[in-house]
Amino acid sequence: MPKLKPILGSFFYAGFLPNAPGTWGSLFALVPIYFIGTYTPWYGMVLFTILCSFLTVWVSEECERTWGGDPSPLVMDEFAGQGMGFIAISFTGTLSYDLALLFTGFIFFRFFDIQKPLGVDKLQQFPGGWGILVDDLLAGFYAFLCLKGIILTLQVI
Repeated sequence: MPKLKPILGSFFYAGFLPNAPGTWGSLFALVPIYFIGTYTPWYGMVLFTILCSFLTVWVSEECERTWGGDPSPLVMDEFAGQGMGFIAISFTGTLSYDLALLFTGFIFFRFFDIQKPLGVDKLQQFPGGWGILVDDLLAGFYAFLCLKGIILTLQVI
């Protein structure tokens, strides 16, 4: 089991891609997010986010033991955060629109996750896997608010 946790935490070693593992993890997360958002009811994204959150907390102790504190190869928290960003966003099945949604949500999430404004940085102080996870969930929530705001604005125009 200890060998499985780093594999899952790094999303099958995607967290070892060069230069920006969190960005790579966020990018890989868009694939299941798109299919879940397109082919499941609204609660599919909720379940995805809960599952990724559970996995993050479950694997984090072993990943920290293997790679050090808040390790950059651990990208399962990015999956949970990205899921939060799309938790009530409807995909249409029109590829160009859906890709624009994915790209915009990705950019918002990465902004909030990297810059850590509005209290996101303070959440990293939580113990263990919770500190690794909750800052990404809040960054995802902020990304959701921005993305939903753009969608609602465009519907009014």
